[in-house]
This record gives sequence, structure tokens and C-alpha cells, in this order.
Amino acid sequence: MAGVFEIAEAGEEAYFFKLTAADGTVLAVSPLFSTIKGAAAGIHAVRENAATGLVVDHSRRGSRPSTSAPTARPHIPRAAKQLTSG
Repeated sequence: MAGVFEIAEAGEEAYFFKLTAADGTVLAVSPLFSTIKGAAAGIHAVRENAATGLVVDHSRRGSRPSTSAPTARPHIPRAAKQLTSG
């Protein structure tokens, strides 16, 4: 089963959405929106960007900070690349 986007109220005239995995794990929670329509637009934006987004690694790699700029990495895992390349 796929994840589920849920829109909920957060007080008067405030809405947010959360993305929940099939096992119930909350994967993401949005900022507040003033309308349900705004929250729905936020879900649409996340779905569009997540499908094509790159993964950028900002983690530290050892005790010394890196002097180079972070590199964008394709969102396709290495194992998936191996499956599709051969």
C-alpha cells in the first residue's frame, strides 16, 4: 500500500498535511496553511517535486569539514541502477 496524505485542522482557519507510510509512520508534516485549498496545493507541490527531486548530501564525512560544494545525487538508488543497466 502506498503512503497517505492527510489534511487536518490546527486551530481556527489553520490547516496542515502529513504524509504517513502504510505502517503508520509519519514521514513528513507540512507548515500551516490558511485554507484547505492551500494545503491541497502543498500536497500537489510535494508530489510533483518528490517524483523528480535529487538527493543532496549535506552530512559530514569525517572530522574535517569539506571544502567543496555539496554534490547533487540522483534519486535512483545504486542497486536500482545496477538492475536497469544490465
